[in-house]
Amino acid sequence: MSLNDTPGVERLRIGFFGVRNAGKSSLVNAFTGQSLSVTSPVAGTTTDAVVKGMELLPVGPVTVVDTPGIDDEGDLGCKRAGRARDELRRCDVAVLVVDVTRGVSDQDRELLSAFAEKAMPCVVAFNKVDLLAAARDACGDGGVTFEEAALELPEGAIVRKIAVSAATGMNVRELRESVAAAAGHAKPARRVVADLVSPGDVVVLVIPIDSSAPKGRIILPQQMVLRDLLDAHAAALACQPGELAGLLGSLARPPKLVVTDSQAFSQVAAIVPPEVPLTSFSILMARRKGQLSLLIEGANALGSLTGESRVLVCEGCTHHRQCEDIGTVKMPAWIKAFCGAEPQLEFVSGKEFPDSLEGYDLVVHCGGCMLNGREMGYRLDKARACGVPIVNYGIAIAHMNGILERSLDPLRGKYS
Repeated sequence: MSLNDTPGVERLRIGFFGVRNAGKSSLVNAFTGQSLSVTSPVAGTTTDAVVKGMELLPVGPVTVVDTPGIDDEGDLGCKRAGRARDELRRCDVAVLVVDVTRGVSDQDRELLSAFAEKAMPCVVAFNKVDLLAAARDACGDGGVTFEEAALELPEGAIVRKIAVSAATGMNVRELRESVAAAAGHAKPARRVVADLVSPGDVVVLVIPIDSSAPKGRIILPQQMVLRDLLDAHAAALACQPGELAGLLGSLARPPKLVVTDSQAFSQVAAIVPPEVPLTSFSILMARRKGQLSLLIEGANALGSLTGESRVLVCEGCTHHRQCEDIGTVKMPAWIKAFCGAEPQLEFVSGKEFPDSLEGYDLVVHCGGCMLNGREMGYRLDKARACGVPIVNYGIAIAHMNGILERSLDPLRGKYS
């Protein structure tokens, strides 16, 4: 897919990290070939993450992120540094920018440890070598012999090193090649649905169009399932719930699979014959993001909620809320009806997610289609570490309608 064809959440995310005035913004501009970030000799010029899409061959479409200095100080500076740390949980590949005129700092070493802990491939870019006459002699081949002794790599680190100059363009092309090579260590994304079908299979997609549906298009999970089916040379038929019975009756043979919007699970399950596999877009997305078993386990907490329970409802996107909004209207009503109580519900959306889940009894999360695998994995790991059950919309709805086992049958043996 080209840059414009690939959703931002599906692009490899490359973060440039380091201390203030290491030359991160200048190097990002050189790396992308654009004046993306504002540059200045004043420390702390970058106040928030700056994001830009580009094509990086042979990887394809990627997202490049310029982050604030990790060593920023003061009340406002700590907030800026916090934005940089937030990006650590979203990026697939890291570029650590080190100012060779100052050497490797303690903060640089802490970042390397963080990359290793997250199994995040990293390229260490020793920047400003044009300011060191000795560096020009030592790094003619792109090696960093004069800094290697000072850079003790943490166990498990996946690191490449290169000497560069954002000012002169020295080794910027080689930096792109190093980042592309490091991207090969990033965890490949799981197929959405293609591994569940064979060429020529017919799959029915049930897509309700109500007041909360976007005008003139279908939402990202539906787009992704449709595209993956086409890539697998399967045939996809789409309809709304009201037309489902007629569509199934017109087929010469039953479809290989029916995939429905979770909100229509109950209605669709009553129409689709028991022998026809049935699942939802949300469950397929959860499987793709990983740790589906954790989400399935979390569904058990729905029935034990009480009026004293605290439930966190999380939306990965920030769409305009409407009267039929699933996260703030429908899901709370379904949860209350299922548990027979009025639990305390709290809501977050977009990039917001609590640093601590202490005090919550359950997290109910959307399918995460607008969050990349790293960010969704961070949220799942946080819930697991805090001992707080977590479930996603699709699994919760299937569980509350008594059809969870049926919706998981098509995925048996194909999720973790």
